[in-house]
Amino acid sequence: MDYERLYEYRFRNVDQADREAVWREIAPYITERALASPERLLDPAAGRREFIAAAPAKERWAVDAVDYGAAVEGSGIRVVVAEIMSAELPADHFDGVFVSNFLEHLDGQERVHEFLRKILAAIEPGGRIAIMGPNFRYCAKRYFDFADHIVALSHLAVAEHLHAAGYEVERVIPRFLPYSFGGRLPASRALTRAYLRSPWAWRLLGKQFLVVGRRPPAGA
Repeated sequence: MDYERLYEYRFRNVDQADREAVWREIAPYITERALASPERLLDPAAGRREFIAAAPAKERWAVDAVDYGAAVEGSGIRVVVAEIMSAELPADHFDGVFVSNFLEHLDGQERVHEFLRKILAAIEPGGRIAIMGPNFRYCAKRYFDFADHIVALSHLAVAEHLHAAGYEVERVIPRFLPYSFGGRLPASRALTRAYLRSPWAWRLLGKQFLVVGRRPPAGA
């Protein structure tokens, strides 16, 4: 599948500058609240790198199968153009990993397990992974409106996957962000900031889960 053309069509009505502005609110929130402010951060399905570019970390890696060009000079982002399962990653290295809207693209539950095991090997003992994605429980009618959605997952299924792959499940938020940038609310940085500060709104508008796991510390 030509993912570059697919996403070009999907986000044709969303301004890229607005997307980046929204992620400038989401990225610090995720890195601080879910990942405990990691120093070495990996985004294994980085896309146009909206998250990793806005994430506060000393060392940042962006992996994606689509070549969106080199990172901005001086950004400190290391870009790896490869399918994540074939990408070469250092072992026991990252203390934070953020996976956004990716697991549902894999072609089966076993592939989800294989992906999580590969990432586990790249996380240092005690490091964390935060996984965000559409929650089938709350958006079943629209879940397969997207051509690259294959696996149906809920927050409970992702928590099970993390445990089965060797992680400790730390936090499960069934409803976090709205389903997509194409929803009823405009892609606004100010609205995103207010939304993140209002967990009561998550229960009304949230259609994506956020599940946090940790690689057990050495000797645990």
